[in-house]
Amino acid sequence: MKFRNRGVIAGVAGVALIALVGLTGCASAAPASSQPTLDPDEEASITFTFWGNDVRAELYNEAIAAFEEQHPNIDVSVLFLSPNDYWEKRQIEASGGGLPDVVTMDLAYIRQYSQSGSLLDLEPYLGSIIQTDPIEPSVLGAGVVDGVTTAVPISTNAWSMFMNTTILDEIGVEPFAGGTWDDYYEWVAEATDAAQAAGVQDVWGGVDPSSRFVNFEMQLRAEGKDLFDDEGKPGFDEERLTEYWEEGADARAGGAFVPQQRVAEVQPLTAFDAGLGASDTQTDNFLAGYLANLGEGNEVTLQAPPLSVDGAKDLYLKASQMYSIAANSEHPAAAATLIDFLINSPESGEIFGTNRGLPASETAREAADLDPVSQDIVDYEASIADRLGEAPPAPIVGYGSLHEKFRELTEELNFGTLTIDQAVEQFFAEMDVVLNQ
Repeated sequence: MKFRNRGVIAGVAGVALIALVGLTGCASAAPASSQPTLDPDEEASITFTFWGNDVRAELYNEAIAAFEEQHPNIDVSVLFLSPNDYWEKRQIEASGGGLPDVVTMDLAYIRQYSQSGSLLDLEPYLGSIIQTDPIEPSVLGAGVVDGVTTAVPISTNAWSMFMNTTILDEIGVEPFAGGTWDDYYEWVAEATDAAQAAGVQDVWGGVDPSSRFVNFEMQLRAEGKDLFDDEGKPGFDEERLTEYWEEGADARAGGAFVPQQRVAEVQPLTAFDAGLGASDTQTDNFLAGYLANLGEGNEVTLQAPPLSVDGAKDLYLKASQMYSIAANSEHPAAAATLIDFLINSPESGEIFGTNRGLPASETAREAADLDPVSQDIVDYEASIADRLGEAPPAPIVGYGSLHEKFRELTEELNFGTLTIDQAVEQFFAEMDVVLNQ
């Protein structure tokens, strides 16, 4: 096993990205055999890469050592980088057709790399080398782009609402009891008023939820739509986005949310984990980080976000990380064997626990030693089972820039420097650029 940690990659990320997007074609075809197998006598050297820190690197060091002990004919060279450097390096490699054999993939990039032809079609390996029975079918769907499976999920999370019950006890307010988004906006205003009446300074009922692109996505899913379909067509128009931003207009105008100025002042913390807001929406895997930033004495609970359409399947288990195989891999069966071990093996579950997120594989999850915070997440995801639907299509290329634009426009709405009509016009102008680039 060769394990390397590299620092900042200098360079030409912009040029590499252009080259990557300029590539054409679908995901590479898999080997001709419909049931590929690993030859235990064939020597294979493969490369594997992931993003993370030194703690995660040590865990991978241990896991790869266990894998190589079970498969002495496979030698794994490992490279890890920080998240920013990681994607810069992958773009350079992909533009030259030289990705590592096994690539840790992110949902935000899977469509880009799949449509460029950089990733292998994994379908022949699913159920043969890579066991899929331990993974929920709805989660597996996250790795499908244009009908081709190019990634297998490692871990999952789900959209949720956080309540700081320590703050709520201090201001004498019960956590949001559930209901529609209108009900939630009313609750936030009441909590802010209660904080002021109790003389509790620098506390508000919540953070403006309309700043979250995902909250808009959840509302659309409740209506049976997606943000974007598999062909990149949006599932909303100007009128629907206007309606979304208008839902919170009264609460914004009434000062119910944490003021934007205070939000900016506490960055890089969010208003929630800075103790300014009693509630916020985010993926459930943020729980440990929130508790760490809030410090001892603060209690935080997880609950389902508001829902305005009874019986809707608005939530889904999101693949927080995935593994892919490079289209140019000379040893795809060996690469698939490594993926199966890192996702499904009890050894992997025991080694990583929830370091990569809540394991998507039941066998790995059962072997993981779950701390109380992780168990809270498991319990939360079990509690929303009746609201879980199929995963949406993989994000469009450019989703990240739209996500950031959405946040920036809502920030300006909170500062009062834009009207809703202006924000909608600017967002659709940005979306037109992204969809037609």
